[in-house]
Amino acid sequence: MTGRQPDVSALEARIGHHFDAGGLITAALTHVSAAAGAKRETYQRLEFLGDRVLGLVVAQMLYEAFPDADEGELSRRLADLVRKESCAEVALEWGAQAFVRLGDSEKQSPAVNTAILGDICESIIGAVFLDAGYAAAKAVVTRAFEPRMRSPRRPLRDPKTALQEWAQARGLPPPSYRQTAREGPDHAPEFTICVEIPGYAKAEAKGLAKRLAEQAAAAAFMARENINESGGQKGVA
Repeated sequence: MTGRQPDVSALEARIGHHFDAGGLITAALTHVSAAAGAKRETYQRLEFLGDRVLGLVVAQMLYEAFPDADEGELSRRLADLVRKESCAEVALEWGAQAFVRLGDSEKQSPAVNTAILGDICESIIGAVFLDAGYAAAKAVVTRAFEPRMRSPRRPLRDPKTALQEWAQARGLPPPSYRQTAREGPDHAPEFTICVEIPGYAKAEAKGLAKRLAEQAAAAAFMARENINESGGQKGVA
């Protein structure tokens, strides 16, 4: 195992954890391609561990932050927070890409890819857990992921599903979708879809496919009626 990278303290500062065991952070940053032919630990085992630690911490965060959410909503929020793209974004915020150890084959790429960065995020979390325990890992995860929990980067469910659940919760018939127009050439048509729920004004939207137009119409209906993605009214407790 090689020693610590000379300037790894800058990365530690952004992570919010100083490693007592220097070999852990080195391993957490070492891609399997950099270990070919050498007795050097890679991030694979740490990534396995970190994935589980991340899931547990985020599940606890969600459980405490959303006391009225059911299992389905909590599961959707969890999946969004711990997906590979979200982890890669965290790794980029830490600046971890500058410290990743890659083999010659991977170095040909102009930038460290999303899959590797996502793994690196999880391996660092695993390394923190081994270095200082659950409390330290929880602190690192909370700092990095709580802002994302409070402000999701993407809808937790598609607008059609959210609108249907909103209608069902109010004893209304399910939304009905109707094509009102089709424009453009046969090879690239644009559809106009209208969504209707009894007692409410219809909403229309366009899309390059019927499914996309339906989603857009549902989103337009929700925006007009001030319905949030979880099926509640915005601004209403």
